[in-house]
Amino acid sequence: MSEIFPIPSVKRFDLNKEPLPVRWYLRPITWLISFPIFWLHRSKIERIGVEGLKKPYIQLCNHNSFYDFMVATVATFPHQAHYIVAVDGFIGREWLMRRIGCIGKRKFTNDISIVRHMKNVLDRGKIAAFYPEARYSLCGTNAVLPESLGKMIKMFKVPVTTLITHGNHIDAPFWKGVNPRIRFLRTTCEQKLILTPEEIEAMSIEQINEKINKEFVYDDFTWQKENKIHIRSKKRAEGLEHVLYKCPHCGTEYRMMTQGTVLSCKECGHEWDMSEYGELHARNGETYYSHVPSWYEWQRECVREEVHSGNYSLKVPCKIKSLPNTKGFINVGEGMLTHDTDGFTLEGSWNGADWNLTVPTSALYSVHIEYNYKVEHRDCIDLSTLKDTFFIYPKGEDFSVTKISLATEELFKHYWSKD
Repeated sequence: MSEIFPIPSVKRFDLNKEPLPVRWYLRPITWLISFPIFWLHRSKIERIGVEGLKKPYIQLCNHNSFYDFMVATVATFPHQAHYIVAVDGFIGREWLMRRIGCIGKRKFTNDISIVRHMKNVLDRGKIAAFYPEARYSLCGTNAVLPESLGKMIKMFKVPVTTLITHGNHIDAPFWKGVNPRIRFLRTTCEQKLILTPEEIEAMSIEQINEKINKEFVYDDFTWQKENKIHIRSKKRAEGLEHVLYKCPHCGTEYRMMTQGTVLSCKECGHEWDMSEYGELHARNGETYYSHVPSWYEWQRECVREEVHSGNYSLKVPCKIKSLPNTKGFINVGEGMLTHDTDGFTLEGSWNGADWNLTVPTSALYSVHIEYNYKVEHRDCIDLSTLKDTFFIYPKGEDFSVTKISLATEELFKHYWSKD
């Protein structure tokens, strides 16, 4: 990965700063915020094997919405966990975030300081909590987890719990944002002890990863149907085209659109209604995929075929914003984003000097994307080094950040499968 930065003189976010103890006077504030919202959701936490569990321990949480943090706060009450949080979560509030126990990280980077920080927290007898998926779920199902997870857990040899929520994605879909008309849906959660120190000692890193991946399987759309959770909003499908970018009827990409409860293809006119239970039904002709995650995984299969045949590539002009610290985004102008079998290349210029960032396929198992992201209110991806994060907004209509995300994962798997 290259280390070329367009704004070399700017102070960078300090990834090496030791985690601060949680300030006692801030704990009641986090509880006063979290508990009322938890009660409004009528959420329930099922505790499995955690009765009498003592600190320190690691808690691994799935990630579907901001509400996840509130559920986690309730689950660990009366204790306060230390959370690993992306740098953009610190914007404008670094002082507060550090004092409520948050540890900053740049997404999808190999940052050894995180291991040191977690050891610091665990050695102090505290809870280290993080979201190993490293982003909100795109369609309410589990995302790829880093292989380094098992190695880290093997190193610390403390109990490991999972906190898996169900319904948070349905309440606030990542592709839509929080809609006041469907907020405070009933949700559920399981807090479960999955590994004891003795089990960790006896297991290989591969076995630990296999165990965690098994525990992280979830599907919010299936949960919604099984629990008969109604979404009565007349705009419940709006935004779904961000995730379902390819039409299974005509095979055209980037021409999907939504209005109200209808998802349709602008190329062939095929239409689907989204029911109150989150199912898709064609208005005429074949439905193909009634289950949103099934449609999403079909798109992955299509991308996988492109990758394996060597036909996947993207080159698109873009607007670039830099986030070197927590003061806010810096506009670094126009550029060009290339994504192909070699990985990512981002090219731009700053004060008359050309610069580029390269991230090889072998170094990135997934990538963070956003839909209709703040500042530009457009879809974007972000690429990080240990010193900077670039938020990249592709231009035009012939792209999908969802496809870029799928391609990143499939390129990584294909690269390492050749060895």
